[in-house]
Amino acid sequence: MKGKISKTVLLLVMALVLLTQPVAAAGKTVKVKVTFVSATLVENNHVGNEWWWGGYVNGKELEEGSSVTLDVSSAGTIKLQAEAQELDKIPEEGSKSATVKVSSITSAVTKSLNVTVVENRGRYSGNTATWKFEFKVEKVK
Repeated sequence: MKGKISKTVLLLVMALVLLTQPVAAAGKTVKVKVTFVSATLVENNHVGNEWWWGGYVNGKELEEGSSVTLDVSSAGTIKLQAEAQELDKIPEEGSKSATVKVSSITSAVTKSLNVTVVENRGRYSGNTATWKFEFKVEKVK
């Protein structure tokens, strides 16, 4: 009987150790600074001349050139999103998103997102404009 109790206790301790391992690792947080470096119209084939654009980090809009510092799980991800919209009566828009694994950030990383906006009406229907959005992602101490 004493041997069965010892095995049961040993199994419970092992199970407890294994169950708490991922929770402890996921509980570590790190500071990550994300800068919305720039949004550049790199090609415009008759889509429009008036634009709105936005860069987002985890759903929060950033002004071009501004930064946000996040406390994130070392096992988590950061979502980057870029949007461009041509402003007229019937606006055309495009967006692109990407995720960055926090564990993959070993030094400052520049992440580029290319957004394509397609003209949807008129004689230039089907033509495109391309925007390049750049974000800088880095761990901070």
